[in-house]
Amino acid sequence: MSSAPHMEAQHVNAITNAAVMIVEQHLGIEAKFSKPYVSGKQFLASDISVVMGVNGQLEGQIICTMEEKTARSIVGNMMGGMEISVLDDMGWSAIQEFGNWVAGRAASELAKAEAVIDISPPVINEGHSRFRMEKTFLTFPLSSAAGEVYLHVSITPSNRS
Repeated sequence: MSSAPHMEAQHVNAITNAAVMIVEQHLGIEAKFSKPYVSGKQFLASDISVVMGVNGQLEGQIICTMEEKTARSIVGNMMGGMEISVLDDMGWSAIQEFGNWVAGRAASELAKAEAVIDISPPVINEGHSRFRMEKTFLTFPLSSAAGEVYLHVSITPSNRS
């Protein structure tokens, strides 16, 4: 079993608060996290993953995973409550933008915690996948009316001077 990674609580809180703010403010639906857990150095992702790299004073990954039904619900909320039955190019772009929103807000919240970071443009992965990294992930299940989004976080202080 992997031990918990050395992640500062203020940094993790900044990221999780950012995700809740995005869902509540941009999608207009209540969201809350349930009990986080240590995923270890690998985890099995759901249908859709939004992968964002973190660089700067912190480095690592933030990965949002969700079932396709949840992604369609998020896209529908982003488009004013439309019913989305299939993710087309616009839908995939919207999910990528959702990742941008979370990453951008996370960067702003981390700056308040005195950690300046850059976030890589989100990459979308479609299909069940196993993500592996040399560092340990903490997983934060986020529940809302849109469905469950799992926020997998692995960030540590940068070794760069």
